[in-house]
Amino acid sequence: MALNNNKFDALNNSEDSDDDETSFTEERKKKDLALPPIQVPREEHPLQYTYCLWFSRRAPGKHAAPQSFDQNLRLVGRFASVEQFWSYYCHLIKPCELSGHSDFHLFKDGIKPMWEDDANRCGGKWIVRLRKGLASRCWENLILAMLGEQFMVGDEICGAVVSIRFAEDIISVWNRIASDQATTNRIRDTLRRVLNLPPNTILEYKNHTDSLKDNSSFRNTDVFVR
Repeated sequence: MALNNNKFDALNNSEDSDDDETSFTEERKKKDLALPPIQVPREEHPLQYTYCLWFSRRAPGKHAAPQSFDQNLRLVGRFASVEQFWSYYCHLIKPCELSGHSDFHLFKDGIKPMWEDDANRCGGKWIVRLRKGLASRCWENLILAMLGEQFMVGDEICGAVVSIRFAEDIISVWNRIASDQATTNRIRDTLRRVLNLPPNTILEYKNHTDSLKDNSSFRNTDVFVR
């Protein structure tokens, strides 16, 4: 989720200044998952979990290795209340306004949006492919449902991603345990509802272990149609 124009420009140009920022980025990574708890003022409405906003971008056609993907991740901010969320969201560039190979990630604090993360390793993700122009509305509906605990699966949800691509945009919801079929089915059904998907919409699921094997997020998925 990119911020206002000046900060968004910095994110847009991030891949052009890798040499200058490598040491800063590596140092920042060490601190990203060891940040202190966020204080929620008494007058605000706390969320059940603290969340992190991440942004990543890579040049089209380049297949990122896990190490380079980690280096491309930028922690945009953290929030723990409804008011803190809106203070970010009201100043964010919407997904449909982005260009290039970009991803916005909203994950629970302490979980990085990577297959290898301990919280993600045994899990997978539901995937919805969208025609261009729908990503902003679907992303907003999804993250509001996630923050509002509409999925009703406890701490099983790790996070969500919106991926901006050339021919399509993709929404995905990551969960902890891919083998828990009852829970993954509940996530699928809730995802259909919050996105108001037509009954014949194709949803796909992919285990992160399979993604690690083929180094791909969206190829070789299992397809589900109700």
